[in-house]
Amino acid sequence: MQLDTSTQPTTHASRPFYRHLYVQVLFAIVAGALIGHFYPETGEALKPLGDGFIKLVKMIIAPVIFLTIVTGLAGMGSLKGVGRVVGKSFAYFLTFSTLALIVGLVTANVIHPGAGMNIDPATLDASKVTTYAAKAHETTLTGFVMDIIPSTMASAFVDGNILQVLFIAILFGIGMILVGEKAKPVVSLLETLSQVVFRVVDILMKAAPVGAFGAFAFTIGKYGIASVVNLAALVGTFYLTAALFVIVVLGAVGLANGFSIFRLIAYLKTELLLVLGTSSSESALPALMEKMEKAGCSRSVVGLVVPTGYSFNLDGTNIYMTLAALFIAQATNADLTLSQQLLLLAVAMLSSKGAAGVTGAGFITLAATLSVVPTVPVAGMALILGVDRFMSECRSLTNFIGNAVATIVVSRWEGALDREALDRALAGEDMDAVHPVTTLRPAPAGLRLGEASAD
Repeated sequence: MQLDTSTQPTTHASRPFYRHLYVQVLFAIVAGALIGHFYPETGEALKPLGDGFIKLVKMIIAPVIFLTIVTGLAGMGSLKGVGRVVGKSFAYFLTFSTLALIVGLVTANVIHPGAGMNIDPATLDASKVTTYAAKAHETTLTGFVMDIIPSTMASAFVDGNILQVLFIAILFGIGMILVGEKAKPVVSLLETLSQVVFRVVDILMKAAPVGAFGAFAFTIGKYGIASVVNLAALVGTFYLTAALFVIVVLGAVGLANGFSIFRLIAYLKTELLLVLGTSSSESALPALMEKMEKAGCSRSVVGLVVPTGYSFNLDGTNIYMTLAALFIAQATNADLTLSQQLLLLAVAMLSSKGAAGVTGAGFITLAATLSVVPTVPVAGMALILGVDRFMSECRSLTNFIGNAVATIVVSRWEGALDREALDRALAGEDMDAVHPVTTLRPAPAGLRLGEASAD
């Protein structure tokens, strides 16, 4: 048996527009912005609403990832198939993460957002970025790899470490493949448990407008819209670059693989608004996995690509890193040669992986990168500290869209993409059913537990 998340044909009565989740989230963001702007103290006090919602979602992420990956791998029935999906996923991640770093580097050299500021590094308050610099030194590539291995199987779920849960789930799924037919009762149990967990996700998502309202009210109340004006060149350049990357680069990837990036964005509008409101792509991770399955992507591919992509396919974060580093160099009149910029690019490629999954990873990886290139003062990070929160939202949105695209592409490469389901989803059919009803159906031939999948 294999879990099927396709929506059963039903007749939906037309609902008022305000009953749609994406409309409620959008309204909550606007209301939060108004509260934060006109009543900043009240806005700051609403922070627990956003934090509480994110904690609720993080609470369910570990079981969602574990159940999706294990049942997906069990359905593949072949270790060769698992290795093939992982290899293709990382080939995609490496290619587009590197491309994102190059795009940020080129943009900074063309626009020069920091030119003319003439900041003396000695006048900057380095104490503001001391914490981030310290975390950057602690987050080495070796330490990151070792941290993937949990102390115990249970500790990964207790700590909520995505990569540790991913590691355990892959091992567990491989174990069930090797056991074969005898593991079928366990698979059946886990598939039934998946239905319960996704129902819990459905319940939690009803609180999304409250979380978005609190998080956005806090952001505007604490930092103020006016704080963006002082560094409008950097913020504007970053948003423009990220938008062009999504439309041009990811759009070209979509066309090459038979789908429109604009239709994909429209399909994910509820989740994107949630990411915008909370400044966290993790808040929409369970919903992304569910929607990618609904759009015809194989459960096994979704289970492997989405969680790993959240740590290794950070297009928005990579654009930010090289763009922000060169902005600081330009603002402090630190002239970088081509070789120094290439060194910056190489270090960023490594540090972006080394701090994956760490809270505030964008700022921490920037500190790690600058510490290796002494020409650019780490203290210069104080220049962008005030607007980093606003750029965090754009980083999260770009990362989220990039992972959705990666899931479709790898599914297509694997021959595990239901093209008709994808076309229906992107055409907006049955969009009222944000979280489809899960049902059980027999796995397709060649994908049953213990049977070899077709190459």
